[in-house]
Amino acid sequence: MEGGPEDWAGAFVVTAGLGAADLSAGLRGGGDDYQAIMLQAIADRLAEALAEKLHRDVRRTFWGYAPDEALENEELIRELYRGIRPAPGYPACPDHLGKRFLFDLIDATAATGVTLTESCAMDPAASVAGWYFAHPQARYFGLGRIGPDQVADYAVRAGITIETARRWLAAQFAD
Repeated sequence: MEGGPEDWAGAFVVTAGLGAADLSAGLRGGGDDYQAIMLQAIADRLAEALAEKLHRDVRRTFWGYAPDEALENEELIRELYRGIRPAPGYPACPDHLGKRFLFDLIDATAATGVTLTESCAMDPAASVAGWYFAHPQARYFGLGRIGPDQVADYAVRAGITIETARRWLAAQFAD
């Protein structure tokens, strides 16, 4: 886009799991564990596919910074598109608490029916949430180990205790 903004940021929540848990439970109750597992697996894959399609639509249409993008599957797998969609709980955003902010920001529960548990798991489980960053230099990365000084700083900025921050960041925390 000539003369337009060169960077955008956004948030999303999608699901393909509404009703899947009940259907799966019914299948299990009827002794069909295989179909129950397959139903959950398909719902998970559909949610991920929807998140990928929405990301493509954001790049090509909604934000329109890559209107002519026509990547092959291998190029998509290698993430050769512009922009990223990191998700809370993954290496670039290891703190699941970020989902609470994201859900509040876009009123995700009202829009999608997806809720967060106390531990920030999404219900239904076949759901995907994350951020969009469109900057041309945006790249996925792993955060790595977090030192005590970083945990303390994060706790202050997040308005939580250091102990709470340590618990939520346990996988990345380095004593």
